[in-house]
Amino acid sequence: MEKIVLYPSPGIVHLTSMVELGKLLLTHSSSISSIIILIPNNLPSITSSYSSYISSVSLSFPSITFISLPSVPLLNPSNYEDQQQLTLETIRNNNSNVLQSLQSLSVSSPISAFILSYPTLEISRSLNIPTFFFFTSSASALAFFLNFPVFDKITSEPYRNLKVSFEIPGLFSVPADHMIEPMLDRGVSYYEFIKMAETLPKCDGIIINTFESLEVKAMKALKQGTCLPNTPLPPVYCIGPFIENHGDNSGENKDENQRHECLKWLDSQPSKSVVYLAFGSKGVFSKEQLLEIAFGLEKSGVRFLWAVRAPSSQFESDLDSILPNGFLERTKDRGYIVKMWAPQIAVLGHESVGGFVTHCGWKSTIEAVNAGVPLVAWPLYAEQRFNKISLVEEIGIALPMNESEDRFVSSSEIEKRVKQILDSKDGDVIRKRILDLKAKARNALNEGGSSYAALTTFVESWKL
Repeated sequence: MEKIVLYPSPGIVHLTSMVELGKLLLTHSSSISSIIILIPNNLPSITSSYSSYISSVSLSFPSITFISLPSVPLLNPSNYEDQQQLTLETIRNNNSNVLQSLQSLSVSSPISAFILSYPTLEISRSLNIPTFFFFTSSASALAFFLNFPVFDKITSEPYRNLKVSFEIPGLFSVPADHMIEPMLDRGVSYYEFIKMAETLPKCDGIIINTFESLEVKAMKALKQGTCLPNTPLPPVYCIGPFIENHGDNSGENKDENQRHECLKWLDSQPSKSVVYLAFGSKGVFSKEQLLEIAFGLEKSGVRFLWAVRAPSSQFESDLDSILPNGFLERTKDRGYIVKMWAPQIAVLGHESVGGFVTHCGWKSTIEAVNAGVPLVAWPLYAEQRFNKISLVEEIGIALPMNESEDRFVSSSEIEKRVKQILDSKDGDVIRKRILDLKAKARNALNEGGSSYAALTTFVESWKL
């Protein structure tokens, strides 16, 4: 029987994705007896909800075991350029703990595969363990990521203010200012990402939560190696879509009295009439932008469910302090506001939801495709500006939310797009496209589907 070790980067999103990958492996292969997930300790990302999630998974899936790594010294955020650099330094500080854990786990029986979301290959390679990278964004983003060292040689200028585009061979061109957020300026994080991109081709394989029908051109470019000429690429395994599915997030695995109130509100709305707005765990807007969103929604006349995050000390107790005066009262018959968090999978799967204004995070995108809900693309951070190009121009499942040079979106643009996604010829084209992809997504992991085949090939790869 085989044991697989997973090592997620810090943060709940990375952990939940790794857990779903572990569940998928256990379900797919009877030869895998255990999934072991290494958890960094003594980090700001280890919150009570993080610990509660781990406990819940442990009870429901006894074949998934969590090992808490020894604590590392807490780093002072003021010593680092940004959160990304702090995270990367934290991962490096855990390398010796990871090595010791792998050595200990190898004593009783060999580790069949080591899957991680940061390419620290020197650890597992020193123990001759097959090592795979779990890339948490899209296949197109992977092709983009692999080209970072190539782009680095084209110019020595920071990307933020460059008025040029970079070509991804076999795919499309990307404006320089759509580079992933940590690479817009040539700081420490920039060179860390260059190094990561140079390391990725040396892995034994790369796993992506996507499916071939969703990203046909990107997968062709990755399989044939045309996206990075003259550099041999490892196998790329598209084994999605796998969706996080446990009671706290779904909102549907509880009795009627415990269902989230927003779901009960959705029950009373007409079919495909509601636009859902949510922007991820880091999607915090200025008060000025929140006001503009509210004005746009009010003028549009559409029904909406809005998960609001705001940098306000009064926010927890008083929505009126950050929204237009009287807005809640004027829109109470057609709008519902959720503070901070909504059960997104259940919301997207609800019959009343007809559109999704999203930050273009890949996890949210996969959830929308799986539910067949058309998108309005409003990217905010990380690789999301790149994702917007792919979703709008390449895959064809989103309308663009256009912004000014300082990345501000007007109320008139918001009004236009939320109306358009629900009721227009352009919205209908996107809806038809995403419903087709929804059907293909459901088939991908079934026996005979592309993701099922890729998963089988992946499991067999470490036995060769």
